[in-house]
Amino acid sequence: MKYILFFHHVLQFEIQHDMRIFPAYLTFFKMLLHSSLSSKSINCRSFILITGEEESLLKLTRNGSAFQEVDSQGWLPLHEAAVQPNKNILEITLKASHPSVWQQTNLKGETPLFLAVDKGLVKNVNVLLINGFDPDIKNEEEDSALIIAITHESYEIASLLIQFGANTNLQCINKRTALHEAARLGLKDMVELLLWSKADPDPRSSYGLTPLALAAQNGHTEILELLLRKGANILSQASDSASILFEAAGGGNPDSISLLLEYGADANVPKQSGHLPIHRAAYRGHFLALQILIPVTDFNAIKESGISPLHSAAAGGHSQCLKFLLKSGFDANFMLHRRVQKNYDDERRSALYFAVSNGDIESSRLLLDAGALPNQDPVNCLQVALRMGNYELISLLLRHGANVNYFCRINTTHFPSALQYTLKDEVLLRMLLTYGYNVSRCFDCPHGNSKHSKYLFEGWTSTVIKDTMFCEVITLSWLRHLSGKVVRVMLDYVDHIRICSKLQDTLQEQKLWPEIKAILSNTRPLQHLCRLRIRKCLGRLRLRCPVFLTFLPIPNRLKEYILYKEYDLYGQGNLKGIY
Repeated sequence: MKYILFFHHVLQFEIQHDMRIFPAYLTFFKMLLHSSLSSKSINCRSFILITGEEESLLKLTRNGSAFQEVDSQGWLPLHEAAVQPNKNILEITLKASHPSVWQQTNLKGETPLFLAVDKGLVKNVNVLLINGFDPDIKNEEEDSALIIAITHESYEIASLLIQFGANTNLQCINKRTALHEAARLGLKDMVELLLWSKADPDPRSSYGLTPLALAAQNGHTEILELLLRKGANILSQASDSASILFEAAGGGNPDSISLLLEYGADANVPKQSGHLPIHRAAYRGHFLALQILIPVTDFNAIKESGISPLHSAAAGGHSQCLKFLLKSGFDANFMLHRRVQKNYDDERRSALYFAVSNGDIESSRLLLDAGALPNQDPVNCLQVALRMGNYELISLLLRHGANVNYFCRINTTHFPSALQYTLKDEVLLRMLLTYGYNVSRCFDCPHGNSKHSKYLFEGWTSTVIKDTMFCEVITLSWLRHLSGKVVRVMLDYVDHIRICSKLQDTLQEQKLWPEIKAILSNTRPLQHLCRLRIRKCLGRLRLRCPVFLTFLPIPNRLKEYILYKEYDLYGQGNLKGIY
């Protein structure tokens, strides 16, 4: 309200003298309304600066104290004048301000010169520099005016600052210099200006990064060549031992990598984690960079690192790089070194595990076709795929020999662990059973028709890992409604079996009990028994191999029957199931 009253009195007085200044007052009134909702106050001094009235500002210079006032953000009139596009406003304010406040900073540590540079006002910057303003005062973020000029790609302002004594080697945040920033942004003219102005071509930041490393990171080949010609050390390493070539591999520019190799960069220098440039390029998916790095990388260095580029490409999900690495002779079964395994909670070992855990079907297929073994990891690849519920990935793993009868590292069940992921999914359940899941263990209950005791041994509690039977699992209150469907499906894959009393009591409550009872009470068809016998003779590994079955001298229809093709719901596109 006080601003509105102030505006009213000033407006009445000034309009009587000159109607031409009305638009300026209107602008100021809008600023007043805005300022009432913001933290920055507007006083009479700010009014004069915002409206740009030089004549009124000259009148105000009679009151010297007005130019020493600081607002809530630490701004002096000189700060405000420095960001005005009218150079005359700045010159008037500068003359009216006491020299003691010229270098004073606002709450963000910014001097009037810093603000003028940030706004890109070349004339204002020139005025302030001529009057002796220090170009090396840093703001609270430890950035210098020269760094800001480079960030804004203002070559003219950067030249002015250097001309008036700006320190080109001034260390700013994390000990980075202006050359670091120019190299990072790929500003060739700026880099040439700084080098011509005697800037150190090879300063190190607090992380050990040089301008050469930053240019390599971002693939600025021309900058790399400029710095190398000025003597930048191509063999320097960051605090984590990352080489210049390692940084270039992350950038992926093949021209940059080729240039560094021409100047003597070593592709076999690892960083502290053991990773080489080839690992970096593979993980980032830089195919052209990978093509250059493979011939110059020593296999012994890869072996010593404990990780294959295949792991990196699979982890990054880059199937094109993976395919090229496999064609170049890299072993699909190269396992992570124990030292590297410890970095992962699941202690993964194979490149295939990385691909499967990413749900990357194309990369998984490439690795499996190249001979990757699917059962080499502490946590089975099939278990990971089952957890995702990815039909295509599960089918792919099973066709390439994934063990359906695996047991978890910490297992509490008498039957193979894969079943727990399929109880609610008939498609997955039949997929596992077709590929040789040991379903007979599900009906292997030591109690038979006798009463099931809660604990087999004295002191044996539910908190202790024990050999839990299938009947104990499927009769749980939240699973018993599934028991009929699950058991009915299982009966298609077994000979005559006996069910225990506990399982029978639960099945009798299910809709499918009459059908289950009929199967259990009668002899199984000879055709079915023959299929089971043939499957047993062939073995699980031969059954999952399509090529082997082509050599069997039997009709295709019989081959399909042996492989349970009538129950291959996934192959038929039936994702709902039969029951």
